[in-house]
Amino acid sequence: MIVSITTSVSIVWVSMATPTQLSRWVYVEKDPEKIATGKMWLSLELKGFIEGLAKIKDFLQFEAMSSVHPKAFPLADAILTQQILDLVQQASHYKQLKKGANEATKTLNRGISEFIVMAADTEPIEILLHLPLLCEDKNVPYVFVASKIALGRACGVTRPVISASITTNEASDLKSQIQTIKNSIEKLLV
Repeated sequence: MIVSITTSVSIVWVSMATPTQLSRWVYVEKDPEKIATGKMWLSLELKGFIEGLAKIKDFLQFEAMSSVHPKAFPLADAILTQQILDLVQQASHYKQLKKGANEATKTLNRGISEFIVMAADTEPIEILLHLPLLCEDKNVPYVFVASKIALGRACGVTRPVISASITTNEASDLKSQIQTIKNSIEKLLV
């Protein structure tokens, strides 16, 4: 956000939502004479700031991956995760989605589940670990994705979702996409 104070100075507020709420003021001169003397300082200041943002981004990615529980197997890679979350979002629009561990269990018991998606950062993970056993009994593929927040957003809710079930529908437009994702998940299990 740029706020103009006078004709010669602008203030830029740079903010990044992190656990430490990194925020910083950067002063940008508009006067050409002042720019000539302060250009190097501004360039170094912004370069250091951008490097700091890159380090924070790397740290946050490391934190996200370190919160993945080691019992979460099979874990989808980034590309498969994106495909799964896109399909979950579409299934939500087609009313072929059940959210939560209890509803996923119900769909498995009723035999209407195509596959199960679980969040690997669920705490405690034990509240989900009955689902892989049930999936293996019912011969239904299952997969873990890294983030319960991302799964919740894909499900169309604002809260984190720890488990979701894509359900069957013979007249669905998603049939081919569901089959493709099921095949990809089964390759992870082998």
